[in-house]
Amino acid sequence: MYIVAIGWIYVVLMMSITETSVVAGVMTFLLYGILPLTVILYLLGTPERRRRRQAAENSQNPTTSPANPAPPTKTPVNTTPPDAT
Repeated sequence: MYIVAIGWIYVVLMMSITETSVVAGVMTFLLYGILPLTVILYLLGTPERRRRRQAAENSQNPTTSPANPAPPTKTPVNTTPPDAT
């Protein structure tokens, strides 16, 4: 995935070098290169960030993970006989 991003940055850099002014070159580089690339990389990285966040939550509290459900709690049983008075 990163090789495509590096290639895209290279192509946009070459496009911006051929612009007629410095301002047009910088705007071409930012608007055709950096801005769309950051959005695409952010969207494509979302599943990995979700997996890392879930793994961190599961490592902090392993009893609440779906694979290890918490054991059911039992209510205490009263073993004393009732008063016969």
